[in-house]
Amino acid sequence: MGEPETAAAVAVGAAGFGLKGPRGWVFRGVDVDAGPGTLVAVEGPSGSGRTCLLLALTGRMKPSEGRATVGPFHLPRQMSAVRAISALAHVPGVTDLEPALTVGEHLLERALLRRRFTGPLRDSLRALLRPRAERLAEARGRVDRVLAAVGLDLTALPKGARTAVRDLERLEALRLSLALALVDEPRLLAVDDTDLKLSEAERTEVWALLRSLADSGPTVLAVCSRAPEGAVVVSTRPAPGEADPDGPDDAGAPDARGAGTPDGDEDDHDDGKETADALAETGRA
Repeated sequence: MGEPETAAAVAVGAAGFGLKGPRGWVFRGVDVDAGPGTLVAVEGPSGSGRTCLLLALTGRMKPSEGRATVGPFHLPRQMSAVRAISALAHVPGVTDLEPALTVGEHLLERALLRRRFTGPLRDSLRALLRPRAERLAEARGRVDRVLAAVGLDLTALPKGARTAVRDLERLEALRLSLALALVDEPRLLAVDDTDLKLSEAERTEVWALLRSLADSGPTVLAVCSRAPEGAVVVSTRPAPGEADPDGPDDAGAPDARGAGTPDGDEDDHDDGKETADALAETGRA
């Protein structure tokens, strides 16, 4: 009861994976080798293409070079198939929560609107024609399962399920975003800005949560500035002295907004201009 019903996790692999935007290479030469149910930390400074790599590996952005596989599917040839088995959480500009809505409204809406056409057409049509009370009961049961999986206790919130998203603490908002992503029972879960603006204790708590999700459910890709011990690490940090053979590349440079922080971590997510440029260049599903 405490775990979401997920399909089998998938292996993720990549070799020489790269994406080029209008201003140069967003990331390049990325290799990944992660088995099913693995916790993968995508580590690098802000502005190094972490978010774009996450979107590319989940079929949301078309790579410029290299190859990648997610389970039995190949990128970029089968991007739609990869999108169908993956889910995103906490990605700025893509999975933003609506501040005015309550936690309960987010969860129930997501559960009622979850993908229905993932199996045989006959089964999907049968599901749509079920009585409303039956569909509501199923949706609430699904909500209970994903909340238990991410450790979000609605009774501990200021107004319970009626708490507005704007009133959530940062860690609570992250847990809610993860819960919403798990509703579709993904085989690959991609999480952005995992450790952004969290205390050391909160970071430890989040990594323990993501590890438990990977152990019992989907393979997890998590963007971070500092990877935890035991995770498979994929770095977007450019090698010392590395330069773009086609010209200057500021996409791989650390964002100046994150420089000089006490622990060396960035205070902001990947450079929005470069991400926007790359989205315009490659297209986003």
